[in-house]
This record gives sequence, C-alpha cells and structure tokens, in this order.
Amino acid sequence: MNTKIYKEVLFLAKELMSCAHKKDQAGFDGYYQELTELCQENDGTDKDHPVQWETLGDFTDDLEEAIVIYDKALARALAINSKDYLSSVGFSAATLKKELGDTDGAIAYLEQAKIHSNKIIDKQLKAEIHDLLTSLKAI
Repeated sequence: MNTKIYKEVLFLAKELMSCAHKKDQAGFDGYYQELTELCQENDGTDKDHPVQWETLGDFTDDLEEAIVIYDKALARALAINSKDYLSSVGFSAATLKKELGDTDGAIAYLEQAKIHSNKIIDKQLKAEIHDLLTSLKAI
C-alpha cells in the first residue's frame, strides 16, 4: 500500500473520531468528504486499497450505504488476496446486516469471513467472527 495514502487515511480517521467525540458535525462532514474524495480519486488505480474503503464504510452513517462501501473494500481485498481485510471487512458488513435485521445476509458475510480468517493471526477477530456466526445460526 502507498504509505502516503495510508498516512492520509489514518489522519482522516483520527480527525473523524475526534469530531465525533466532540460532536462537531461540521468538522466531521468536512473530513468525511475528504475521505470520500480520496477514495474516489484512487478508485480503480494502482493506489486503490481496501483500507480506504473500509475506513469510509466505518464512518458512514447510512447503514445500507456503508454495506455498499464495504462491498467495494471486499472487492479490493479480494483483488490483492488480503485475508486480513477480507476477514475484517466481512465482519463489519455482517454486523451491519445484523443491525438491519438481515440475519441471512449477515451469515453469508460471516461464512466468507470465517473462511478467510483461517489465514490470519488476529485471534480476537477470528473469535468474534466465530461467536457472531454461531449466535446467528442459533436463531
């Protein structure tokens, strides 16, 4: 991943968190717009990376829109075969699907995330994927 883009995404994420914590909606909207523009500028280029799309999805209030953004992140993660992003983004999308009441959709994302998580070292994420999948299948 391009270091400059990573640093910019990290900066924007920190600013978005700060604005959210301070309840500064105008500041949040400005930084969100900057992140959106960064994603759009890099879309389909060699600078395109799942981290920017995952971050954008994380800060998107409209849950349906966030899922669309997570799907873009998943496509980018698949293109570079990043099991870490395929797992984390899949988990994030699943939690939104669950929140929207779409249990089947959540299970579908989680099943894919679980497959990909077999190749990652993040034991906590693996456990979260497993636990949520188990609880949703029990419903």
